[in-house]
Amino acid sequence: MNAVAAPATPFPLEPTAAEAQRAIADEFAFFDDWSERYQYLIDLGRKLPPFPEAWKTEEHRLHGCQSLVWIVPSGDARRLDFAAVSDSAIVSGLIYLALRVYSGRPAAEILATEPDYIHAIGLSRHLSPTRSNGLAALLGFIRDTARAAAA
Repeated sequence: MNAVAAPATPFPLEPTAAEAQRAIADEFAFFDDWSERYQYLIDLGRKLPPFPEAWKTEEHRLHGCQSLVWIVPSGDARRLDFAAVSDSAIVSGLIYLALRVYSGRPAAEILATEPDYIHAIGLSRHLSPTRSNGLAALLGFIRDTARAAAA
């Protein structure tokens, strides 16, 4: 893992990943249409903690995304934290949701938690193929990091 100190993180917001997924589903259910949900997603992306410019390097770049995404893991099997950012407003919102579910949790909980919120809020039907691929790359990175920490 990285020895660089991560910026202060708001995650986890809920005690468990399952509760985070339920909270996300409840929040998105409040909105009637996808234009409102996209706006909420953009607003969530603005809540990401500051990401150090020095971390925006090729080493931390997440490949598989059309947008530029950087992600830095820290911690160990007991608690993994992720700092991430994108140059895209909607992708930043997708990052926020993923970090809300997975960041600040033990590797075992990360590995045991499928990203059910994606289907629950309808994201799987409303993301472009390139954003879906990018989200899959993000979730894959988080799971791979947890797998490595747990080994």
